[in-house]
Amino acid sequence: MRTGQEGYWRLPWLPLFAVGSSAAVLCGQLVTAGIISVQHPMRGQPGCWPFVVTRFSSLLNQVLLMGKSGSGKTSMRSIIFANYIARDTRRLGATIDVEHSHVRFLGNLVLNLWDCGGQDTFMENYFTSQRDNIFRNVEVLIYVFDVESRELEKDMHYYQSCLEAILQNSPDAKIFCLVHKMDLVQEDQRDLIFKEREEDLRRLSRPLECACFRTSIWDETLYKAWSSIVYQLIPNVQQLEMNLRNFAQIIEADEVLLFERATFLVISHYQCKEQRDVHRFEKISNIIKQFKLSCSKLAASFQSMEVRNSNFAAFIDIFTSNTYVMVVMSDPSIPSAATLINIRNARKHFEKLERVDGPKHSLLMR
Repeated sequence: MRTGQEGYWRLPWLPLFAVGSSAAVLCGQLVTAGIISVQHPMRGQPGCWPFVVTRFSSLLNQVLLMGKSGSGKTSMRSIIFANYIARDTRRLGATIDVEHSHVRFLGNLVLNLWDCGGQDTFMENYFTSQRDNIFRNVEVLIYVFDVESRELEKDMHYYQSCLEAILQNSPDAKIFCLVHKMDLVQEDQRDLIFKEREEDLRRLSRPLECACFRTSIWDETLYKAWSSIVYQLIPNVQQLEMNLRNFAQIIEADEVLLFERATFLVISHYQCKEQRDVHRFEKISNIIKQFKLSCSKLAASFQSMEVRNSNFAAFIDIFTSNTYVMVVMSDPSIPSAATLINIRNARKHFEKLERVDGPKHSLLMR
């Protein structure tokens, strides 16, 4: 039965014959992800589960990650969300059927990861029998292209089929195209090839708009693309940016970056002046993520870091339960202790911002 709270359902008692042990495991994952809540009013009653589902979010906005088999979807997921390093993805096999997991991202943002095989049989099925189920209520479509694919025409055909289904079921969805494995292209040809592919994709996407990124698991480009995508999913991002700007101005910082704690993707930033290196954010994400992994191999956890020279001081520290912060100061008269105290004093305020209720998102990898 429907409760008075929009988007939630109160479910009746679930008898054992209605569900199996695999459903119990799934419910456990949903509880961990924060998608459902349970109570135990009839613990131990014969023939019944020892809990009832009391809350279920019906407002999951889907984010589809699609692409042909071998395009690199699972490698991306493993590096960003499962703390793989690039060379370890070589042992990942082709995805058969469906692999799924739930990831809590930035508190209220729940990513429901569905990694599905991209073989022709599966792809055709997505556009026929599962078309309405998959493409309804989509907020973001991410399509991965292997830049070295020898079946470019077929890749474009599947992409156009996705767009047709999106136009029919979710015309307001945002479209991202990742031209992947760019490390396999000769360096002097990368700009030209990407520009040509981007022009083709923009033309094929009309009347929809698409944002294109060149990516590789071997450099920081993967973090740039995924930071831009995740930015679209943060429900209160404008409020977060406004408060980050106020914080930076109060402590007289040149630059402040906010990283998601698990993935180290940049989710917000403020800078008071232009910087020479426009790729510095994703480079920092990549470097610190690798350093965190090195620490974990030594049974140590990364807490904070300070880098200082004659021109600047940079501080990276735990900020909230879901984020790290990086503060860059160029004024040598401001002592490190003052900056660290300011970071500590701002934590409670930003913790409150993260508790603001927002929609949850379901990330489906096809």
